[in-house]
Amino acid sequence: MKQRVGIIGVGLMGHGIARNILKHGHPLVALEHAGNQPMDDLLEAGAKTEKTGRALAAQSDVIILCVTGSPEVELVLSGADGVLKGLRPGTIVVDCSTAIPASTERMAAMVVSAGGLFVDAPMTRTAQHAHEGRLNLLVGGDAAVLEQLMPVLRCFAENVSHAGVIGAGHRLKLLHNFVSLGSVSLLAEAAACAARGGIRPELFVEVLASGGGAGVALDRLKPYILSRDSSTLQFFMSNALKDLRYYVQMAGDSSAVHRIGDAVSATFDAAVQQGGPRAMVPELVSLLIEAEPADVSKT
Repeated sequence: MKQRVGIIGVGLMGHGIARNILKHGHPLVALEHAGNQPMDDLLEAGAKTEKTGRALAAQSDVIILCVTGSPEVELVLSGADGVLKGLRPGTIVVDCSTAIPASTERMAAMVVSAGGLFVDAPMTRTAQHAHEGRLNLLVGGDAAVLEQLMPVLRCFAENVSHAGVIGAGHRLKLLHNFVSLGSVSLLAEAAACAARGGIRPELFVEVLASGGGAGVALDRLKPYILSRDSSTLQFFMSNALKDLRYYVQMAGDSSAVHRIGDAVSATFDAAVQQGGPRAMVPELVSLLIEAEPADVSKT
């Protein structure tokens, strides 16, 4: 029999995940929330909805969390009418959010105490990959639990990497996002400097692409540098800032150096204040071009 799946967080990523779970024949129930993407296609495909985490948990073998971050994960699990209130013995909670590892470990302990199982499985790649069923997952947790989950995870993931114990997936995701967003911010600052100095965008991109600046970050930022097309990196600036703050907190908890992390976080902090939380990450190029000298000195 197909595992019954509950999903909390039907946003840009969660919608693609939900669509592919239904496509592979799993019964699906989603938590109703104002932040969900339009769900007409999911409902037409057979999805049901519930108003509380408790009700959703009572009818799920696997519960996927795809929310913004640690505060939201803690609320949907341990809130007054949350998942833990209706969790069935043996149900597996899969946290696909980007979260602080210390919080992940606390939430996992609460799930286990309530009779459930837990893995953290944050995602890499984009919303387009989610809709294509081609996400990458970085999984922290017991290998035997991961094996139980594979039929569901394979519905929406192309690559599933076992990172280690609970929390290891979220640690690896924060490391990944720091490197990714750090690379983008470095390129954006260089592009802004090039623009201020009169270097043609086409030449800037060409020189980097044929030398040490080549790579995924440049590929994703190139359309914006050349034509202000942000579609290749649809990630809100506020979410980037959240992830970078989580990285700095994780590094601090590990007594690791995070000087560069502090600088990248400060850059995105200033950009959110300047362009608003809904600005897309590629817009960092324009925001840095437009930044006043006083703003530049602050970061």
